Amino acid sequence: MKIALMDSGIGLLAAAAAMRRLRPDADLVISSDPDGMPWGPRTPADLTERALGVARAAAAHRPDALIVACNTATVHALPALRAELEPEIPVIGTVPAIKPAAAAGGRVAIWATPATTGSPYQRGLIDEFAAGARVTEVPCPGLADAVEAADDAAVAAAVAVAAALTPADVTDVVLGCTHYELVEGSIRAALAARSQGAEPVYHGSADAVAIQALRRLGALPEPALPPTGRLTILRSGRPGALPAAAFAYAEGRLLAGQGAPVG
Repeated sequence: MKIALMDSGIGLLAAAAAMRRLRPDADLVISSDPDGMPWGPRTPADLTERALGVARAAAAHRPDALIVACNTATVHALPALRAELEPEIPVIGTVPAIKPAAAAGGRVAIWATPATTGSPYQRGLIDEFAAGARVTEVPCPGLADAVEAADDAAVAAAVAVAAALTPADVTDVVLGCTHYELVEGSIRAALAARSQGAEPVYHGSADAVAIQALRRLGALPEPALPPTGRLTILRSGRPGALPAAAFAYAEGRLLAGQGAPVG
């Protein structure tokens, strides 16, 4: 089994590591776009073209499925990606975990990029899945870029700004950008320092999207299988290696431990 994952940068590490844990026998193709990142400021048409190029590079390796491990690319490029690649290659998008976060009807904070915060897409998810919850949309300027650079000081500063905008009585926190899952510990610590009650429940997308990819292939999680899966790295279509910033995160170190080429 071979699973491809795509993103502009290292936000895909969370989903890749989740897939590695669930199916250590699966070959992974990681396709990113260092030449074109970040995708967030691009127009939808421009972003879609960049995403199609990254997806085509991954598709050339004939994966059984492609995970779009980026919320922004899912919003703007998923229809085009599916039109080009399906049904030969199932394409699985990443959706913020608003539905499970709002299920208990508590107070939900959705951390997302400034472009996603307040967008019709996110508001549509809130209207559809969180009508019974109190929802606060929290923009996180600079956080994804800081994570991408593995800049601890910039991460701490961006997290502090977003934490100050998060209600102290929040019960559930949605990590609405795949990059944010890589620094969940820092987010937890910042919100714990100002919490007025029990620690919030955190909702990422990595495990859910990995499980959905397996489901589309009729496969099950089998984490006890031998770790025989190989790793292929593509950077703007070129064979490459994990960037140095990946090693700042447990997810990157996990993948490197599986014999990844390293740059």
